[in-house]
Amino acid sequence: MKIIQTTLPGVQIIEPKTFRDERGFFRETWNSLKLSELGLSACFVQDNHCRSHQGTLRGLHYQLVNVQGKLVRVIHGAIVDVVVDLRLKSQTFGEHLVVELNEDNNYTLWIPPGFAHGFYTVSKSADVFYKVTDYYSPLQERVLKWDDPALAINWQLIEGQAPLLSLRDQSGLAFADAEAFDM
Repeated sequence: MKIIQTTLPGVQIIEPKTFRDERGFFRETWNSLKLSELGLSACFVQDNHCRSHQGTLRGLHYQLVNVQGKLVRVIHGAIVDVVVDLRLKSQTFGEHLVVELNEDNNYTLWIPPGFAHGFYTVSKSADVFYKVTDYYSPLQERVLKWDDPALAINWQLIEGQAPLLSLRDQSGLAFADAEAFDM
């Protein structure tokens, strides 16, 4: 396994080794010991699997209590994954990262607590699998406005097609009004 540092401190891309032969492939997607030796350790309490159709945008989500670290990977299809730094004491507060995760690059994205997260499905459909470090708490969940001009995120939307959004995601708060983490 290889860890790739990103422009947001703490957010890392994990590139696993894939072993292929005539039968298919084998890939180790998480190994606590190996990744701990590389400086990444986490204890996960919940696994989630999400299937989205092309053009679906989910996010930007975060929780103020039961703050979650997330380990995100795509097992089928492709997404544009977006992370926004909401840690008030961070030098990169308010900055974002855009990473394509797909079944071909096999990247896994580690998002530590203190970030808002969302993704946009660019393939016909995508299966996203993610582990979290704390339980989902609907009363503590917040949604950041995905298209806030202050963030200027390039979601790489399909031209001429409005993204498919849940009611919750349609009513996200502007970055200037969003609650942030005292980290």
